[in-house]
Amino acid sequence: MILAWRHLLRTLPLETSSRRTPTTCPSPSLGTFWRSVTKRGLHSKPRMPPCDFTPERYQSLPYRRVLEIYRQHLSSMQTAYFPEPLLLHQGHMEWLFDHQGNRYLDFFSGIVTVSVGHCHPKVNTVAQKQLGRLWHTSAVFFHPPIHEYAEKLLALLPEPLKVIFLTNSGSEANDLALLMARAHSKNIDIISFRGAYHGCSPYTLGLSNVGPFKMTLPGGVGCQSTMCPDVFRGPWGGSHCRDSPVQTIRKCNCAPDSCQAKDQYLEQFKDTLNTCVAKSIAGFFAEPIQGVNGFVQYPKGFLKEAFELVRKQGGVCIVDEVQTGLGRLGSHFWGFQTHGVLPDIVTMAKGIANGFPMAAVVTTPEIAKSLAKSMLHFNTFGGNPVACAIGSAVLEVIKEEKLQENSQEVGTYMLLEFAKLRDEFEIIGDVRGKGLMVGIEMVKDKMSRQPLPREEVNQIHEDCRLMGLIIGRGGVFSQTFRIAPPMCITKPEVDFAVEVFRAAVTQHMERRTK
Repeated sequence: MILAWRHLLRTLPLETSSRRTPTTCPSPSLGTFWRSVTKRGLHSKPRMPPCDFTPERYQSLPYRRVLEIYRQHLSSMQTAYFPEPLLLHQGHMEWLFDHQGNRYLDFFSGIVTVSVGHCHPKVNTVAQKQLGRLWHTSAVFFHPPIHEYAEKLLALLPEPLKVIFLTNSGSEANDLALLMARAHSKNIDIISFRGAYHGCSPYTLGLSNVGPFKMTLPGGVGCQSTMCPDVFRGPWGGSHCRDSPVQTIRKCNCAPDSCQAKDQYLEQFKDTLNTCVAKSIAGFFAEPIQGVNGFVQYPKGFLKEAFELVRKQGGVCIVDEVQTGLGRLGSHFWGFQTHGVLPDIVTMAKGIANGFPMAAVVTTPEIAKSLAKSMLHFNTFGGNPVACAIGSAVLEVIKEEKLQENSQEVGTYMLLEFAKLRDEFEIIGDVRGKGLMVGIEMVKDKMSRQPLPREEVNQIHEDCRLMGLIIGRGGVFSQTFRIAPPMCITKPEVDFAVEVFRAAVTQHMERRTK
């Protein structure tokens, strides 16, 4: 009902939201950008779709003071996006508002975390009601929200995945899953893909194989990496390999029902099993679509055969659904279902509580018993009453507002529209993904597939922000734009995002020719 009403509002003429209010007033930097664009010959600024929400006036710390605190006390790592980091003040569904009242279309969802929309009315109401009733008990006491949530979530998973452990983050969940695999198999070695990201805890750092997350300090003992079966950037792949409406432009000799690239990558996987790990292993971690590495997809059928190989060597198969679960991929509720596999352990976080700190590990009774024999597992905040109430509300909203179906319809439309830009611009090397999880990989040229230099990608990223669009970044060289909006997104908003991205790339091409 909410989604239908909001869609009706968005079909009204765009002039309904053109009043000069804090919601729509451009910042001085935005005006400067568009004067520059006009001089370079772009036709017009993409018009932002309307929004039926007015943010509160920002009355907190001045921007300069926020920067001082950040630089002096919060972190020594330069992790903030953009030359002038965004100071966000308020969110409403797919929209974000900064401290100046500027409005942005959020196409990254707080790193693929806001599943049903910022401050969704139903989720807000449930959270506020639970806050007024009971905040915290810890796992040594019972409370209804945890049992209600467990029953609702496990009903969405196939047998025998029917035992749940609740934690606070994806790193914690993957840490626990790794421990489970070792306790159950009585083995040590764990395999994950190069380009994988499974967290930043001491254990999961061994599973995460993206350069900036690697440390000179010891950690992640017993973790081995294997080649990522990337059909765009890897040595093999072509035009029939992916489970996606958009295939890579690379040519290959594969038939639609027989992928030679899959077989080549499986040989590499076998080589890892034969040379880098013991004859009996603990397990194998995989994301259905790689997240931090730029939404990389594997050849169809690869995971199914890889799982068989792992199980032959005594290992368990763990699927990391932190970014891919809850219907985001459209065709299925869980990413592993798109590969036709049944994992032994599933981890999830981020979108399961729409941004509230919550994560889960779901496994079989047999594996859960193996952990219980090895240790007493305890998590003080896991299964927090507020988190569980929010988690239940998220599942209800996804069903009531048909957000999985929306991910399929709008996501496919978005993927095909961005694919048109790949055909239009030489520096867009690949467009890939499924549902509302789309990667756009930038290259120097399509022939070499060498990554576009970081400073050039940075400028396109910044230009999108100046036009009111927030998108993410990923890839080993930070060369891929990651697009994963809240699942309530509509086609008119996709049209705006595509036009903004086209304008930003056009602006960049103009700069190149100067």
